[in-house]
Amino acid sequence: MYSEKVMDHFTNPRNMGEIENASGVGTVGNAKCGDIMRIYFDIDDNQVIQDVKFKTFGCGAAVATSSMATELVKGKTIYEALQVTNKAVMEALDGLPPVKVHCSLLAEEAIHAALWDYCQKNDIQIEGLEKPKDDISEEEEEEEY
Repeated sequence: MYSEKVMDHFTNPRNMGEIENASGVGTVGNAKCGDIMRIYFDIDDNQVIQDVKFKTFGCGAAVATSSMATELVKGKTIYEALQVTNKAVMEALDGLPPVKVHCSLLAEEAIHAALWDYCQKNDIQIEGLEKPKDDISEEEEEEEY
């Protein structure tokens, strides 16, 4: 059901924890499944993500997608981090069961929420970055119709 990479990131999550005085913090959730994900960024003066941590309350797939998402953005510029999609997270994990795809959406939205927070704190704009939704199940409901 789950790939070896999903199981590895679930049982040995990378970058778990929090960053005090983070440059950007993004928190998103999915009310339907109860998953909550928070991502912390430490961004330097060159707008490069030097460190990233996460805290996730949810299923194994939520923990695994959080862990992989942090790996994908670490060392990247804020502009490169914006390009990390839920599909990229799923591909890096060698796939997710269809019923767990929403976990990868949560990871993408948490990255965007942390970037949004960073931009708000520093009065900058990133083209294509929109204000994040607090609950991604709103997005799923829109897609169903």
